[in-house]
Amino acid sequence: MSSLGAKVMQPHSIQDARLNRINIDVKSSFKNVGGTLITKRKNIINNKIITGISSTSNDAKISLIGVKDKPGVAASIFKPLSKNSINVDMVVQNISANGKETDLTFTIKNEDLFKTNKLLKNNINIKFRDLIIDKNVSKLSKSQLKSCGLSRQKISGIKNLAKQMLDKSFNPKLIKKMSDEEAIIYLSSLRQIGRWSAEMILLFTYNRSNIWPIQDIGLLRAISKNYKKKYLPPEKFVKLLQKKFSPYCSVATWYLWRSIDPEPIQY
Repeated sequence: MSSLGAKVMQPHSIQDARLNRINIDVKSSFKNVGGTLITKRKNIINNKIITGISSTSNDAKISLIGVKDKPGVAASIFKPLSKNSINVDMVVQNISANGKETDLTFTIKNEDLFKTNKLLKNNINIKFRDLIIDKNVSKLSKSQLKSCGLSRQKISGIKNLAKQMLDKSFNPKLIKKMSDEEAIIYLSSLRQIGRWSAEMILLFTYNRSNIWPIQDIGLLRAISKNYKKKYLPPEKFVKLLQKKFSPYCSVATWYLWRSIDPEPIQY
């Protein structure tokens, strides 16, 4: 996993660093580039919550079914791969139905698939009942996405967003330089993203200070309750409040939401 930036850390190392007030800078073992800084909450730059999304499209998944569940079996599998410079990205291990064996799944690059397959089959130190290879890990069909609980409309939206990210017709980095209204229009041009969704993205992801989501049911209920107005409150009155709270409508929205929460919530 170090090739992707060592995203998994031992809990004890995090605990010791926190107790001794030591920052941890997690970097790649393969490239001399910036990494991830683990530090105090107050040192985090809030306006950089999400700066990009990375993905790979040439991964293969290998599953070893019915591996004997005993100490050292994982080392017997991965040590020969490491000696042959095969990078393993993700590893998932499950207990089999009979409780005496384990199913072990991991991902590699497609170009290492032939070599990995040969090494596993010739490895006399491990025994397994079946070896399953999937070359299309990063390509999911609509039926597969639907099985995850996504609706047809959401699947269409996700695929459309992925396509626009790949062909660079949508660039989230441009949003930082836009006004609130420009950003709402830009985000709303995406399939399955309406004005309310765009406003929530600006409020929670980009921490914009003057968002007043007048389509939000919670905000309208809170206005009715706190200002003793019928539901729905008059549009003229809602716009009057917007003018009153500007340029900090986001803060007013948070407090109004909080006023009708049944229990404390940290926004």
